[in-house]
Amino acid sequence: MRQNIVAGNWKMNKTVQEGVELAKDINSRVEAIDPKCQIILGTPFVHITEVVKTVKSDKIAVAAQNCADKVSGAYTGEVSAAMVKSTGAKYVILGHSERRAYYGENNAILKEKTDLALANDLLPIFCVGEVLSERESNKHFDVVKSQIEEALFHLSAEAFGKIVLAYEPVWAIGTGKTASPAQAQEIHAFIRGLVAGKYGKEVANNVSILYGGSCNAKNAKELFSNPDVDGGLIGGASLKAEDFLSIITAF
Repeated sequence: MRQNIVAGNWKMNKTVQEGVELAKDINSRVEAIDPKCQIILGTPFVHITEVVKTVKSDKIAVAAQNCADKVSGAYTGEVSAAMVKSTGAKYVILGHSERRAYYGENNAILKEKTDLALANDLLPIFCVGEVLSERESNKHFDVVKSQIEEALFHLSAEAFGKIVLAYEPVWAIGTGKTASPAQAQEIHAFIRGLVAGKYGKEVANNVSILYGGSCNAKNAKELFSNPDVDGGLIGGASLKAEDFLSIITAF
């Protein structure tokens, strides 16, 4: 079901205590308004259980930032999809560019992670996007196409309907650079067209596609006004409640 979404990705920030305080602050601010979007807090693993207990608004859900590509076993340091589900999290972020770049996650690994997330009733927020050299050489459409096709297009239409997509121009993450509203709309429309080509227009029209890449209070409203941009995956601006609420109220 297509919906507007603002998802915060806290990355490796905040102690558990700090994260709980941030969640409380966000929750209280959200309860004082009538947000026109689903709000998601993507916290570190160690925060999830406490943050789930903290948020009271039915407009706020919690996400893990990753899960393992194995069911269980001797994989020291890994966290399975079943473990994530047991915390009360509803979503899991998969394929973030930092996971791809720093930890070698490829489309085959992400296919396994997606399947395990869905098998455990988690809703994947699946990230795609190109690096600067790929954008400058006009390969961004091909990169995004292969990321989606190789990791997701084995799914049934019903299963795919549970996916949230997030487009991240990697060259804009944490750099202060942002894709222009026109650039964002162009590739979001391309992504929706890919989905339509595989699963039909009904499925494509129901998938939420988020923009991630230095989205902030100043540019959110213009970005979100595009017909194929259904919200944002927010990094640094999600670490302060006031900034995050400014993005939430951009709808």
